[in-house]
Amino acid sequence: MLTQLSVQNFAIVRFLELDLHQGMTTITGETGAGKSIAIDALGLCLGNRAEASVVRQGADKAEISAQFDLSNNQGAQLWLQQNELLSDDECILRRVVTKEGRSKAYINGTAVPAAQLKSLGQYLVSIHGQHAHQLLLKPSQQLSIVDQYAAHPQLIKDVKQAYQAWKSLCNEKELAVQQQNELAAQRQLLEYQVKELDEFALQPGEYQSIEQQHQCLSHSTELQQSSYQLTQLLGHDEHVNVLDMLGQACKTTSQLLELDPKLDAINNLLHEAQIQVEEATQQLDSYSEQLDYDPELFAELEERLSQALELARKHQTNPEQLPDLHQSLQQQLEQLSQQTARFEHLAEDIDKAWQHYLAKANKLSKSRERAANSLSKQITKEIHKLSMAKAQCEFALQSDEQFTNANGIDRIELLVRTNPGQPMQAIEKVASGGELSRIGLAIQVICSASILTPTLIFDEVDVGISGPTAAVVGGMLRQLGKQCQVLCVTHLPQVAGHGHQQMLVSKQQKKNETITNMHALNADQRLEELARLLAGDAITASALANAQELLIQD
Repeated sequence: MLTQLSVQNFAIVRFLELDLHQGMTTITGETGAGKSIAIDALGLCLGNRAEASVVRQGADKAEISAQFDLSNNQGAQLWLQQNELLSDDECILRRVVTKEGRSKAYINGTAVPAAQLKSLGQYLVSIHGQHAHQLLLKPSQQLSIVDQYAAHPQLIKDVKQAYQAWKSLCNEKELAVQQQNELAAQRQLLEYQVKELDEFALQPGEYQSIEQQHQCLSHSTELQQSSYQLTQLLGHDEHVNVLDMLGQACKTTSQLLELDPKLDAINNLLHEAQIQVEEATQQLDSYSEQLDYDPELFAELEERLSQALELARKHQTNPEQLPDLHQSLQQQLEQLSQQTARFEHLAEDIDKAWQHYLAKANKLSKSRERAANSLSKQITKEIHKLSMAKAQCEFALQSDEQFTNANGIDRIELLVRTNPGQPMQAIEKVASGGELSRIGLAIQVICSASILTPTLIFDEVDVGISGPTAAVVGGMLRQLGKQCQVLCVTHLPQVAGHGHQQMLVSKQQKKNETITNMHALNADQRLEELARLLAGDAITASALANAQELLIQD
């Protein structure tokens, strides 16, 4: 629960420090005194949008901090633990806003984005504003109320996830349908290209080999002549050849070696040269024998080279790269085939996803129906206490697949009958402003009791209520205060008298500035404040006596 609130230089507040307690605390004060300022300041600590206008005139910054006791708040403790911000059973939220509009947020002394304040705030405080009952006129709010009362967040999450999965598949199919014509043309082209390359079947490195063979056959005559001349020069010429001359040289060095051993290295080199020339001559002989011109092979090579060059030109690539291109086109064709197969299975997947969504949505509908029936009875019971003895409320649930969205297949309409004999009608058609306010208050109290957020704040939710009805409202809020901490900003003495504690907001004019203060009232001060609310500034003995009757103590 909220244990302390500190406010500095916020709006018309210079400094304010409040110690808060369990039970129901009422906040009263004259009109325009700023009874809701503390609530607005707390809203900043809970992640509300910060603006430069909240900084008190003449100050550099506004600073608000709120301290909470988490000893019985497992939800907040778990959130803090998951975000590595846990600090025992206590939590301090702090917000600083500069006059330039810059904002800083802190949780237990650690700087955090403002969004994290809002995320944590849902486990700490629930604020109900004075215009909340107007939201009852919106169907989306009516559905939200039933969901809030039903407390089935997992069912809502399951339906949203199932809807998103189904919708995603539908979008995928829609996109696939749009792409089908384009993909069909692309696939037809790829199939033709791959078939053409399949038939040609050029292997990696084959083009270079064909090109080399073709070159050899093209110059076979020249190669034969030159090879013959070279073999003659090296060893076959009867008159002069290299082998004979090397043989004579080796013979001479061998003889000289006997006279001078230093010629040994030269002798070895000449013998090696003789051996190598002899091997070269033999290989040339073998090479010459293989140089026979083959016109059929030459024609085949010529044709394959021509085809390779033509395909390379068509695909705007080099002939050597045709095998890589072939593989790439095959992969593209395979991917398109997979997309086509995926498209063929999409209808089946969509149907499965739709059935899954319907199963989750129907489960949510049944839970909503149970909650709507129970909530309708409770609201009817509560508004009977609020001077609407013959009225009846009903959350009418209609489930239909045509309502399909991420929230399920349901529409809810809040129907009301304010007088016997009248038909049940939509609340916006029959409820007056005062009746709408009372119904809204009953719903807020019932739903708040079902959720049991540690701290509940009601900011002038009793507008349009007076007399005995106000006393009933005060009793409802006091009863709620026995389960959790309730802070209630009110202008009604019948409500204020039900508080376990009471605070007074006052406004003072000092020189050229206005200052708002808030402080807790003791028993005598409470009587005076209740009497003022009853009779105005002229407090009489009769007003004090009436105030004493309104002051509830148990």
